[in-house]
Amino acid sequence: MYNYLLIAVGAALGGVFRFWISGSVHRFLPANFPYGTLTVNVLGSFALGFVIFFLDAKKVITPELKILLTIGFCGGFTTFSAFAFETVNLLKETELLFAFLNIFLNIILTLGAVYLSYIAARSFA
Repeated sequence: MYNYLLIAVGAALGGVFRFWISGSVHRFLPANFPYGTLTVNVLGSFALGFVIFFLDAKKVITPELKILLTIGFCGGFTTFSAFAFETVNLLKETELLFAFLNIFLNIILTLGAVYLSYIAARSFA
C-alpha cells in the first residue's frame, strides 16, 4: 500500500510540474506546435534515464524513492497520451508537416535524452 502512496505523490508532483513547464513554454513560443508537450517529454525522458542509469545504478536512492521518481514523478510528468492527442489534432487540421515533425521530434529527442542521461551517468562513474 505504501508504494501506491509513493506513486500517487510522485504523479501529483509530476503533473503539477508538467502543467507549469508546459504552460511556461507556451508563453514564449507560438501555439501552432505543441512545444510544451515536447519539452516535458524530453526533460522527463532525461530525468527517467538519469534516475535509472545513475542514481539507481550507484545505489544512492532507496527502492521507495526509485518508485516515487520513476513510476510516480516521471509517469505524471511525461505525457505520451497528450503527444498522441496533439498529433491527431494536427492531422485533423491537415497540418501534416507539423504532425510529422511532432512525431519525429518526440521520438528522436526523447530517445536522445535517455541516451544523453546514460552518457552523463557514465561520466559520473
